[in-house]
Amino acid sequence: MIVPMKKVTVIVQKQDARTAVESMRSLGVLHVEHEIAPAGKDINDLEQDLALLDRAIAILSDSEFSAKKAVADKKLNDWKVSARHILDLRSRYEQLQKYSSVLKKDISAWQAWGDFNPQTVQYLAKRNIHIRFYQIPLSEIKDLPDEVIVRKISARAGIANCAVITQKKIEISFPELSLPKMGLARLKARLAEDIRVAQTIKEQIKQHLVYRESFLAAKKLLENELELHQARRGMGQSGNFMYLTGYAPFDAANSLLATAKKEKWGILVRDPAGEDSVPTLIRNPRWISVINPVFKIINVVPGYNELDISLWFLLFFSIFFAMLIGDAGYGMIFLCGTFFAQRKWGARLNDKSVFILFYILSLCTIIWGALTGTFFGQGWLPQSVKPLLPALRNSRTIQALCFLLGAIHLSIAHFWRALIKFPSPRALAEAGWIAILWSAYFLARTLILGNSFPVAAKLLIIAGIILVVFFTQPQKNIIKGIGVGIGNLLLNLINNFTDIVSYIRLFAVGLATVAVADAFNMMAMDVGFSNIFTGFVTMLILIFGHALNILLGPMAVLVHGVRLNVLEFSNHIDVRWSGFAYRPLKS
Repeated sequence: MIVPMKKVTVIVQKQDARTAVESMRSLGVLHVEHEIAPAGKDINDLEQDLALLDRAIAILSDSEFSAKKAVADKKLNDWKVSARHILDLRSRYEQLQKYSSVLKKDISAWQAWGDFNPQTVQYLAKRNIHIRFYQIPLSEIKDLPDEVIVRKISARAGIANCAVITQKKIEISFPELSLPKMGLARLKARLAEDIRVAQTIKEQIKQHLVYRESFLAAKKLLENELELHQARRGMGQSGNFMYLTGYAPFDAANSLLATAKKEKWGILVRDPAGEDSVPTLIRNPRWISVINPVFKIINVVPGYNELDISLWFLLFFSIFFAMLIGDAGYGMIFLCGTFFAQRKWGARLNDKSVFILFYILSLCTIIWGALTGTFFGQGWLPQSVKPLLPALRNSRTIQALCFLLGAIHLSIAHFWRALIKFPSPRALAEAGWIAILWSAYFLARTLILGNSFPVAAKLLIIAGIILVVFFTQPQKNIIKGIGVGIGNLLLNLINNFTDIVSYIRLFAVGLATVAVADAFNMMAMDVGFSNIFTGFVTMLILIFGHALNILLGPMAVLVHGVRLNVLEFSNHIDVRWSGFAYRPLKS
């Protein structure tokens, strides 16, 4: 549920402003709303320090400098010196990498010319012996002027690398190659030295991995300090008084009042007004909160005056995940992978909800795979292995199930809105939309599956249209109210049908997953296990094919499973995800 908030204004004397902000930070309940844009040298310095830390942490997080095995954490006395040293090392490393790339290009370009000293060529040019380098078609060498001496160094694909020697500069109708800065041997020696130095610098950067946790701790302290200074600089002022405004959960009001009484502050606690920009705090039972990692990944927050759909998101997302992945074998891999990840990294995380969520999703996938008889594909399984629900092997049945899920999912949205509006007559408009949704469900079955359109569905759509037209916004002026209802009907009628049909993506993607698995299984079996080599190739095909499916599966879930909740369902329940998270000032 979205926690009701209180708008809080604390008034203090100017000399007590910093103390008041620090006290508010120790309470950890006030989401600060700046009265003026916070600015000042202290804020600039902290932002620069944070930027320095972020860059150092980003370098240590780069896979290029990661350690092959875990490193023990060490405390860091002066993070600034170490951070600047890391940045300097990275800058030198990048310069060496760029210069090495140039050297490699020069070596590749001049490899066919052999080794020579460019300084010798320049020395001879001062004494009127000009040696210039050209790439000339073999058939055109004979057309060069008689007064030039041509030495063919090498040739490839009909083009010769030629050194042209003259006593004075003569124009030749071929582009001249610019001399390299050093000879081939020196280029190779310089490249080897740069690679050696770059590797040394890389190892020096890796030595700082033991301080990564210290950097993260320093960053946390700096962020808290920056919040403190921003809160102080963002306070409003009137004469000798300063005031801090923000939002706190309704159940934190008593602690704020008690602190204000103890510190002798002025305090005003009131309900937010309609125009206030109120942060969103969501509190749910632990078993519902396991869906929170998905919200963090897609970075969406419902508005303060919107609805929290976490329960329905969790329920239907689990179903969608199972149908989109659709394979019990993959579900077992996800389950084992989650168990391994929790054993390896679980101790570092305070919030274990991501592991619980993946256990739920993995189990749902295993159950769906068992129901459909899908275990690393279907085609390779013997006829004796039957799905628990053979009907789910039928494409028409699955498509009908997708439409049914869509109708139920979207009907829940309108039923919830009807409960909120009850006992207002406008709740009847939501009942009308439910009727229209179910008539759209029967229409989808008729148009796509070829089923007959039942009489009851015709009655549903008529009843739904009447309820929407008359009760969307009932007014004393009946004509005006009906006009609003007709406008709403025209805007959303077709969308109801397309939204129901859009759930067929669950069938299509799930079918594609099985098809890809079966295709790789067939390719592998065509190669067979007749000898060691073919057996090795067969295993490679199987591993590659199923690994590809396992990687693409979660991407499909993010694209399709999340969409059905965040767009289709949310549009019907009128959740616009217009909010921002509640982030209290805390130490």
